[in-house]
Amino acid sequence: MVQNFLGVIVGYAIFAATSLVLFKLSGQNPHADPTVSFVIVTIIYGGIFSFIAGFVAQLIARTKILNVNYILAFILAGFAAFSFFKSSGNHWTQLTAILVFAPVSISGGLFFLRRR
Repeated sequence: MVQNFLGVIVGYAIFAATSLVLFKLSGQNPHADPTVSFVIVTIIYGGIFSFIAGFVAQLIARTKILNVNYILAFILAGFAAFSFFKSSGNHWTQLTAILVFAPVSISGGLFFLRRR
């Protein structure tokens, strides 16, 4: 049980920290209108790190089912949905988190399980 909790926490930390790094280093405001190229880079970058987050969550939890990844995806989408309704400006980052990054985190766990 502790491993499951830790897996979700570490998985979320990976996703959140790498997201902060991307926006900090790029100087892009996550609620401002982005360029198309920045959206593409963000989707690729975020997809890679949400996959890694799901993989690491499953690596730490060591379960044979995807419950840890479902919880991680729910948390990712939940925080994004909360931000969507509470923030002003462009909501492209929240939508990509809900529609792309949360599902990709599940595929990271699935990849880990199939690899075993």
